[in-house]
Amino acid sequence: DLVRHFESRIAVMPGKGMIVCMSREICVDMYNAIVAIKPEWHDSDTHKGAIKVVMTGSASDKEKLQPHIYNKETKKLFEKRFKDTSDPLQLVIVRDMWLTGFDAPNCHTMYVDKPMKGHNLMQAIARVNRVFKDKPGGLVVDYIGIASELKQALKTYTDSKGKGAPTLDTREAYAILLEKLDIVHGMMNGFDYSRYETDALQLLPGAMNHILGLENGKKRFLDVMAAISKAFTLSGTLDEAEALKKEIAFLSAVKAAISKFTTIDKRRTDEEKNSTLKQIIDNAIVAEGVSDVFDMVGLDKPNIGLLSNEFLEDVKSLPQRNLAMELLEKLLRDEIKARMKTDVVSEKKYSERIMETLRKYHNRAIETAQVIEELIALAKEMEADLAAGEKLGLNHDEVAFYRALIQNESAVKELGDNNLRDLAKYVTEQLRKSTTVDWQVRDSVRAKLRNLVRRALRRWKYPPDKADEAIELCLKQAEVLSQSWSV
Repeated sequence: DLVRHFESRIAVMPGKGMIVCMSREICVDMYNAIVAIKPEWHDSDTHKGAIKVVMTGSASDKEKLQPHIYNKETKKLFEKRFKDTSDPLQLVIVRDMWLTGFDAPNCHTMYVDKPMKGHNLMQAIARVNRVFKDKPGGLVVDYIGIASELKQALKTYTDSKGKGAPTLDTREAYAILLEKLDIVHGMMNGFDYSRYETDALQLLPGAMNHILGLENGKKRFLDVMAAISKAFTLSGTLDEAEALKKEIAFLSAVKAAISKFTTIDKRRTDEEKNSTLKQIIDNAIVAEGVSDVFDMVGLDKPNIGLLSNEFLEDVKSLPQRNLAMELLEKLLRDEIKARMKTDVVSEKKYSERIMETLRKYHNRAIETAQVIEELIALAKEMEADLAAGEKLGLNHDEVAFYRALIQNESAVKELGDNNLRDLAKYVTEQLRKSTTVDWQVRDSVRAKLRNLVRRALRRWKYPPDKADEAIELCLKQAEVLSQSWSV
């Protein structure tokens, strides 16, 4: 039962487990019983093996115990291996050792076969309740009947102003799982994904398109899937939850694809964006990530900076309109980030254009098809803008300052293109020579740089009506570029 349970547990969420036994002899009996079922977990080499006994002992102990009595250095090795998420040591058997003063946040399951109460019980439970990545909580499997002691210990804990909810029964987690799944079923009404076990890859783009077409659908779906992931991680070892495993894996794949291929709220951590439940659908839709959505909808995946007209036309023709819109938005934002991150003016200009298009869409002023048209037009304009910059005869940094200087229309009329290019070269060179690593936080240096730009503008007879604005833009531009300059 324990072996089956632990295997199911780590299939849902990778991590480590701890078995607590009443005596050292029972620890050894437990070890022998487990390796009889899983002989591949055993290895006499202390640097190898998936299971170890950690206990005190001496040379006078019974012969039966001797193979599991180690010196201090070896116990330290086991401790290091157990804390290492990539080490194959996944299960330890203990009596008293490691129940207090030992911290392994990646340990998420404890099997208790030893009477414990009060402070000692709370200390033991704390071994599996440490915060770690997207681990929703620890799981305690009670083989001896410590429920009443646990309730009393928790009462003492809460009476002494302990915070949080220390325990969640697996049945309660399962009830939450069903409740959240019911919400997803409501959201998916109108899209039939009943063939998820056999046609998951084919269904994925349509499922994404459906979710993205709902009002606030992306956020609502990501939020409810976060709750489903947590509830299933805690209740996934129940027989009833096993029946939901493949559906949840498919929905997790939809979540992962939306997170990967569309723009999501920056407040969602990378861990949340990239994490999916580890359970595997038979046709391998979820296996270390999500298959490429571009392939699924029949598009050649574009390289950043190469949004060709052919590719944009293919996106425009996609039947999944909501998905097409989200893909375009994500590609354009990635393009801006990759190619304009050191160009303050262009980055601001195109980011605001995208936001304005999406604002009109969310206010229902334009339809999805028009959003796609506007984003495609924006992509083509951006590509033309970048190509024009390459023809100026300026390097990348100089182009960025040139764009800052031509924001003043009267300057363009009065000075002409050649003079503005020369001014951009001069300003770039002077600022590059004058910036220091910490200049952004030193007011005296900032004042010096501001005067430097002001003198350059006067020398080139830059129109004074927007000179202050040009100076501030040049300083912002220098701020973005200064990191590469000071390397």
